[in-house]
Amino acid sequence: MNYDHWRHYARGWLLHFFGKSDGAYAAFLEALRVNPRDAETLRHLAAIAAQRNRWDAAESWFEKVIDVQPQDADSWFNLGFARERAGRIEGAIAAFRESVRLKPAQDRAWYGIGLSSARLGRHDDAAAAFQEASALQPLNGEAFYQWGMALHHANRPDEVTQVVEKLVGIDPKRARRLVQEAGRADLTKLIPDLPF
Repeated sequence: MNYDHWRHYARGWLLHFFGKSDGAYAAFLEALRVNPRDAETLRHLAAIAAQRNRWDAAESWFEKVIDVQPQDADSWFNLGFARERAGRIEGAIAAFRESVRLKPAQDRAWYGIGLSSARLGRHDDAAAAFQEASALQPLNGEAFYQWGMALHHANRPDEVTQVVEKLVGIDPKRARRLVQEAGRADLTKLIPDLPF
């Protein structure tokens, strides 16, 4: 273990823990100067950049993490998130897809693929991704809602009905919202009367 690296890294970690992000960032940069390929230091720098909404910097740091650890599905997800926030939607989808290739049960990456695909108007792709997210998180009403909306925008009304039927048992309020926002008054009969 390199003592200089550890000293700067520990200082950065403590400062970050106590909310002193400027000092933490500087300490992590010093730790990185001593050991330029330390993935944990790179992750901290990326996290601080993301907390500051500096998405270009966060993307760059996450790319460096992946250069050191290319099989880390969570870092691929984080890269996708940073790219999505920076408005680089195609790049976000590519990173999210690599995340699920490495870790197929990464529900949040499937969800990211869905949201990013929907932003590009690729509603069939969005629906497929939200379907995966829903299968992995069967009690996540928001994933089902997004799946239903993607199906609605893809003009697949029979499948919207199936999603509403599933969603009613999980989250009736979101089921009602899906019916309303999809303009499917014919499905109102599926929604139970709610006191709220």
